Amino acid sequence: MLEVHTSVPRLELVERIDSPIDHFRRYLFRTHDGHLLETVRIPLLANRYSVCVSSQVGCALGCVFCATGKLGFTRNLQPWEMVDQVLQVRAEADRPVTGAVFMGQGEPFLNYENVIRAATILREPTGGQIRAENITISTAGIIPNIRRFTAEGHPFRLIVSLSAATTEKRRQIMPIEKKYPLSELIPAIAEYARSRRTRATIAWVAMQGVNTDLEDVAALRKLIEGVPVRFNLIEVNDPSGEYLAPRGPDWQTFVDALQTLEVPLVRRYTGGKDVNAACGMLASTHAPEIV
Repeated sequence: MLEVHTSVPRLELVERIDSPIDHFRRYLFRTHDGHLLETVRIPLLANRYSVCVSSQVGCALGCVFCATGKLGFTRNLQPWEMVDQVLQVRAEADRPVTGAVFMGQGEPFLNYENVIRAATILREPTGGQIRAENITISTAGIIPNIRRFTAEGHPFRLIVSLSAATTEKRRQIMPIEKKYPLSELIPAIAEYARSRRTRATIAWVAMQGVNTDLEDVAALRKLIEGVPVRFNLIEVNDPSGEYLAPRGPDWQTFVDALQTLEVPLVRRYTGGKDVNAACGMLASTHAPEIV
């Protein structure tokens, strides 16, 4: 009887394309008002999937190494539009979907209330049934909402994208530094870590000749002194070729130097690059063929 009097909105699936290399799957969806957004199905160990969820159509932050940033901002996604990305991926998955990461298109903390609502639905036993610790929300550093997230005590994981350890360098690659500088961001990260009695996770998008020198490690050491953090190292994925993933002995020297910081370091695998499904590559463009 309820179905007779109500309707459940859905995103329109435009296309999907699989990577034959590592089996990432990129989805292109169309919203009810005609906008395109992308979602990625990420294969995990133990025969599980996580879903990389978009939170906005486009993005206003303009990080130079991110394809989404070149699109500009169109609008925020509603909670149901974020949840539906996961539900549609799960509906056709050949293994359980046990995680969700708000790291797709858009800045989640510029759509804070809708993102928190979507994450809450995804963790509900009567909703997405995904454990809270398997739901991660990423931000480039929206300080007021990092503090709000900390104060509200949400159980989801938080990752803050840093990618530079000085204001001068961060302004060049992440314009958000002009509004929310490192001098204010690091105390907010420290407050989060103290509140949760854990290490805060910071992400570093590594770019050859940009932020992978020993001077970057020295600046980072000074910046995070006394702050309990863990470090996620991600090689840049720039289809334009302007920014290159680091290679060679200098890259290994940088990684070795990071180890001297004596904080947990994870070099994140970047999958789906061959189908533009990797971190930083989502740009709502049509794939060459439907799978």
